[in-house]
Amino acid sequence: MTDRRYFTITELTAEFGITTRTLRFYEDEKLINPRRHGRKRLYTPRDRTRVKLILRGKRLGFSLAEIREIIEMYDHAPGENRQLQILMQRINERKAELEQKRRDIEETLKELAEVESLALLRINELEKLQK
Repeated sequence: MTDRRYFTITELTAEFGITTRTLRFYEDEKLINPRRHGRKRLYTPRDRTRVKLILRGKRLGFSLAEIREIIEMYDHAPGENRQLQILMQRINERKAELEQKRRDIEETLKELAEVESLALLRINELEKLQK
């Protein structure tokens, strides 16, 4: 972690490879809360950590609502144990969704292979008839 007190929008966009529009969107959604100095936004280490968590959540396929729930549970009771239980529940739900998608993809690939095989057989039959 860093000992810096504030980060600029330029620093965070460069660090995370995102646009200023993305950071402003997260601000509009109340996921981060930068300080204002005139027209300049100053992001705290807490904001920086939240951006990191948001981006990780997106990579893992969580919705913005799920990301918000996970991030915000650390701001309130019911305590760390319950927070971790909720996090584990969300992780398990996401894993189950991905496993189902994997099964669906595998089934679709199998069906495509079967159709492809039948199509190739029919092409061969038609070519033999034309000779």
